[in-house]
Amino acid sequence: MVQYKWVALSNTTIGVLMATINGTIMLISLPAIFRGIGINPFLPSSFEYLLWILMGYNIITAALLVTVGRLSDIFGRVRLFNFGFLIFTIGSVMLYFTPGTGNTGALELIFFRMIQAVGASFLFANSAAIITDSFPANERGKAMGINQISALAGSLVGLILGGILSSINWRYIFLVSVPVGILGTAWSYLKLKDTAVRHKDQKIDLVGNATFGGGLSLILIAITYGLMPYGGSSMGWGNPWVVWSMIGGAALLALFVVVELYVEQPMFNMKLFKNRAFSTGSFAGLLQSMGMGGVMLMLIILLQGIWLPLNNYSYSSVPFWAGIYMTPMMLGFVAMGPISGAISDRIGARFLSTAGMIIGAVAMIAMSFLPYNFYYPEFAIMLFVFGCGMGTFAAPNITAVMNSVPAQARGTASGMRTTLQNTGQTMSMGIFFTVVLVGMTALIPVYFSKNLAIAGAQVLIPIFDRIPPTSALFSAFLGYNPMGQIMSQLPASFTANLSASTLSTLTGKTWFPESLAPAFMNSLVISFRIGALLFIFAAILSSLRGKKFIHEEATYYGGDSSEAANNAGMGAGTDFRPETSE
Repeated sequence: MVQYKWVALSNTTIGVLMATINGTIMLISLPAIFRGIGINPFLPSSFEYLLWILMGYNIITAALLVTVGRLSDIFGRVRLFNFGFLIFTIGSVMLYFTPGTGNTGALELIFFRMIQAVGASFLFANSAAIITDSFPANERGKAMGINQISALAGSLVGLILGGILSSINWRYIFLVSVPVGILGTAWSYLKLKDTAVRHKDQKIDLVGNATFGGGLSLILIAITYGLMPYGGSSMGWGNPWVVWSMIGGAALLALFVVVELYVEQPMFNMKLFKNRAFSTGSFAGLLQSMGMGGVMLMLIILLQGIWLPLNNYSYSSVPFWAGIYMTPMMLGFVAMGPISGAISDRIGARFLSTAGMIIGAVAMIAMSFLPYNFYYPEFAIMLFVFGCGMGTFAAPNITAVMNSVPAQARGTASGMRTTLQNTGQTMSMGIFFTVVLVGMTALIPVYFSKNLAIAGAQVLIPIFDRIPPTSALFSAFLGYNPMGQIMSQLPASFTANLSASTLSTLTGKTWFPESLAPAFMNSLVISFRIGALLFIFAAILSSLRGKKFIHEEATYYGGDSSEAANNAGMGAGTDFRPETSE
């Protein structure tokens, strides 16, 4: 008979697989989705829809994860994990049947994605906690490594399936999650058991929930709108609404910290941060997410908008080939994830997580020296090394964080860790987009003017000087060649004196990416080096995490209970005896 721990791992793996397939399949299929609902990338509102489809999902999950983790500690992790499967599947079905087109269709997609995000928050908040509950301490790293393989396998499957299905019908990409969701829902309801250790008479921290959810949402929404044009500026950081949202969000989060220090049963257990293993691992994970979250996005823009068209791939095929060419990163993660997890069960996380971040930083610095029309084998090696670094870091770091907390706090701890991770991803998009847009605002007019003059189309320079960098970036990300549309909308007086060869050059496959590439790459170099710096800080934090620490072993198997209590951030004298779930 199959041991229950493997049943739990298989179920949480299905949940992670479904969520990660959904994430990358959306990322790679956005060109087909926006064409399918009829969105013009050069309209100012289009970039707003792009950001909300990408970042709205993260905003909802980040705002809900800690609350869900706390609720799971109260009502049972398995019960809420099951509920997450059901909600996510319903959201996927609603996305498939999106009825609207144009702006209405975009708003419907955003709303249905947020429903998916609610389900995902239940899955993410409980997955690591259920694995930790089900596996003995000496096997958790291996289990986390296997779980991480499913996450990367899901990312890889999403990239490839997104490319294939989006070329047939954009609606099909949402059906992928449905059979997986139905299987996971049935399997979890039938097989998962609640083995969690819980305190009786726990209460919901209403004030903490309100201040945290409100504050985090305001800050993440401000980041989103800060990337959108405002007035005569290419970005909205000077928008009073953005400024006041940042101030209001920061004030609410400051109030949240005060509330959590004094409330009887806090949602966000600040005492856990007294535990060095928990705090260093959680914040290292935040920095890793900040460094990596925007990298995937920028690499896809580079491939879809610049490198693939310059290498004679049709615009309709670039989503599929971008997925294929990103696979070395996934293979590197899959290669190292289970190995590093299994090794961390014996030696702890400090060396592995530190080494993973250093490897990632080296790979990012190497990528910053790439030309825009790079030699692919070199790029593939860099992606593989980068993936190896991420795989070396992930499983040991998660295992160390979850091992460091008492059993009854695992739902809260998992929610706190994942909230920091998702917040880091959203912040990463804000940082990377801002750096790229600032650079492109300054350089796009220079390179467009230069290449228009070379093509013999000086008369068009005033027109192209007014193209917003967000529109150019959006077109590159979606794999569009916007030149045909731009030329068709110009008055005849602008194009009458252009030769046939000039018109052919401007509307061909390579003129737009050649003109965009220098401005984009200049900013991308800065972004990669910022990412590398964040990884170096994460490596420093990882090196400070201390020796291997497992809470229950320190408490039950000969460790000093007073020291263990202090390590866990619970205070000396805490009763660590397990309580049975009712």
